[in-house]
Amino acid sequence: MKKNLFKIGLLSIVLALGSCSDDDTIGATDPGTTDPVDSTRWITLTGSFPDDAGTGGNGGTLAYALTEADAANPNYEVDIFKIENATFVNGFALKSSRTARVQGSEDGKLLYNIQYTGTEGGVYNKYTVGGGLNFQEEGPELNTAAILGTAPRWMKAAEGIGIGVYASSYDVAYEGEAPNFTFVGSDSEIKVALIDLVNTGITNTAIFDFPWSDEERAAGYNVGRVDVPILNAAQTKVFIGCRTRKIDPTGTPVLDEDGIPEWPSDEIEGTKTLVLDYPSFNNPSVITSTNSIAVNNSYRTMTQYLGTDGHIYQATATSGADILRINSTTNEYDQSFHFDLNSAIGVTGASIKAWRYVKNGIGVVLYTLADTEGGYVALIDLNTPSNSVQLPTDVEANADLSTTFGQYQNIGLVGDKAYVPLSPSGQDGSIYVINTLTKEITKGAKLKTISGSYYIGAY
Repeated sequence: MKKNLFKIGLLSIVLALGSCSDDDTIGATDPGTTDPVDSTRWITLTGSFPDDAGTGGNGGTLAYALTEADAANPNYEVDIFKIENATFVNGFALKSSRTARVQGSEDGKLLYNIQYTGTEGGVYNKYTVGGGLNFQEEGPELNTAAILGTAPRWMKAAEGIGIGVYASSYDVAYEGEAPNFTFVGSDSEIKVALIDLVNTGITNTAIFDFPWSDEERAAGYNVGRVDVPILNAAQTKVFIGCRTRKIDPTGTPVLDEDGIPEWPSDEIEGTKTLVLDYPSFNNPSVITSTNSIAVNNSYRTMTQYLGTDGHIYQATATSGADILRINSTTNEYDQSFHFDLNSAIGVTGASIKAWRYVKNGIGVVLYTLADTEGGYVALIDLNTPSNSVQLPTDVEANADLSTTFGQYQNIGLVGDKAYVPLSPSGQDGSIYVINTLTKEITKGAKLKTISGSYYIGAY
């Protein structure tokens, strides 16, 4: 097993690849002067626009910041996608050739982004939020591609701490010749990078093979993607979601077009999470929940949150209806805890697409229903599931909302209020403001779109 190979050699290469701006302190004037502190709590909206071929979500990401009062005002209009002379005039374009993976500071003053694909894929940028289109790039750029590739998966794992992860599968190992093939294993290489969001730098890296046990490897387990890293309360462990797959080594393989045997798929025994020591990234191990067989790697939205009780709550998004718990004392799954959205709100076929833990077991969930068009919002109570309720929106039955939910990245949270921008692809929508104490949902600012565009987050 290979661990921490990049601590010195590659780290210096990665840092060298980062390019510094001419003025690392944005907004600085003469030496000795200080810009006034903006005490406004901005809420930044992000939206995805289509590429040149018109494919929704593939063109890039725009941002716009407004106040809490404007966000809650149904007479306020946000037209982030307005175009004049082939230029977006109301939305600030975050650097990324495709939809950016955006994170935000808890106070709403900073956005963090690692560009996704393209010639600048893997480059990290930080922005200060000043309201409206006023986003200023702060500090140096940082190229993470040498360790994470040009389409990295990453999250703000704790305030000021980013963790990027990447998995790549090896070819399936087997022995023998047709028709007598014997399956050996299907391993993956995992890469991890620790990103200092405050001082902009990579401070540790690791590369290792996924730590399957001999029994799991022989049983056909494989991880094709890892994502949504989060730190525990003590900041001694990092938990990483996994897209776990399993082939059936006892099944009869068929040959692909290159004559390579392919075994049939099989069902996994439970949801699995990769665990590493923090900040060393040593001692990789796997924990398994017996309460679900859905994967937990998510897509573009954070699906693991540190609860006010110290436990980590993990949704099996974006296909499952489960929220699982990792115990703060044991750092293992709490097999006695299982929140099922279906039973909590009385539906069937629910798939959690995004969610946000608020506090004291309360959370906001965006979900879809099998064989039903649209997308839905629920306010859930993890401690007393029967107190969970579906919250009505004007767009919930719109078939194009499922496209929005597929790219959704973040639910905004300020105090006890959640801010949820909802717009079906290419159609106007609204910011929905949820009072998580009273369970009241109201329509806030109007959201304008263009064809193939939609809002995907609030910070």
